[in-house]
Amino acid sequence: MATIKDVAKHAGVSVATVSRVINKSPKASQTAVDAVTQAMRTLGYRPNANARALVNQSTNTLGVLAGDVSDPFFGAMVKAIDGIARQEKKHLLIGNGYHNADQEREAIELLLNSRCESYVIHSKALSNDELIEFAREVPSMVLINRFIPEIANRCIALDNERGTYLATKFLISHGHQHIGYVSSNHDIEDREQRRNGYEKALEEHGLPFRESYIEFGSPDGEGGESAAINLLAKNLPITAIVTYNDFMAAGVLSVLDENGIRTPEEMSLVGFDDGALARYLHPKLTTVRYPIQIMAEQAAILSMKLAKNEAISPDSRLYAPTLVRRLSVRALSD
Repeated sequence: MATIKDVAKHAGVSVATVSRVINKSPKASQTAVDAVTQAMRTLGYRPNANARALVNQSTNTLGVLAGDVSDPFFGAMVKAIDGIARQEKKHLLIGNGYHNADQEREAIELLLNSRCESYVIHSKALSNDELIEFAREVPSMVLINRFIPEIANRCIALDNERGTYLATKFLISHGHQHIGYVSSNHDIEDREQRRNGYEKALEEHGLPFRESYIEFGSPDGEGGESAAINLLAKNLPITAIVTYNDFMAAGVLSVLDENGIRTPEEMSLVGFDDGALARYLHPKLTTVRYPIQIMAEQAAILSMKLAKNEAISPDSRLYAPTLVRRLSVRALSD
């Protein structure tokens, strides 16, 4: 593998001149630039990115921690961040945390060691204290889908409780009193917040909370299927179901169809996220919109402002979910 000394020898210049060309110093003459560029091309030499970062104090990279980029939710998040980064001629370095503390920590450390300029971190498994320590170490770190009071102005979060509250309230307004809830089995705050919204809506409308009306599963289609099978096996008088996300709703819908239970004629259904999937299910899914694109864009913008030491608002950024009405809910009086 060619070294910087090999390039200097091939170009007939000093190592310092090669360094000036690589780092685009105005002191490098055009003759030197041409000679060094040709030498690097001939030898197949690529400058060390970390070494350049030490000289320029810039890597032109934005570090992102996602849960799992194979999940369309995180795909949408990363794409939105990348759109903002590209406007600033930045590139992304991406790590997956899989909602596991060790893997989240390892991914963050790798991003830090890669000397990214700014960071957008989706962490669900690490404690508040550990994330606060990371934030103190890295002034350009922003958390997405997480709210920590001590660093509130660097948090972009969603009011998850409000989302399932709206979904449950919508079903109640359509005459449903026996409403099941299909929850994620992941031990993260979103799960508790969304369940709280479901319980709050029942309580405010004078309806009893029944533990038997809740089933858990992995937050995907298979998890929705298993939770729906368990709900149906209990032979409960439920007429509607709220789900943790749209993928679980798709799994529920599949089980209802397999058992000859028509949606929404015999069972109303509401999802959460409003991903592309919701528009293509049959019937089209009534769901809660999670504005992940705008949240991810704002997180990227905020992280880059922090990297430039620009002033930011001292307020937290808590986004509000909205209900998207489609065809999977029917009023009982219809």
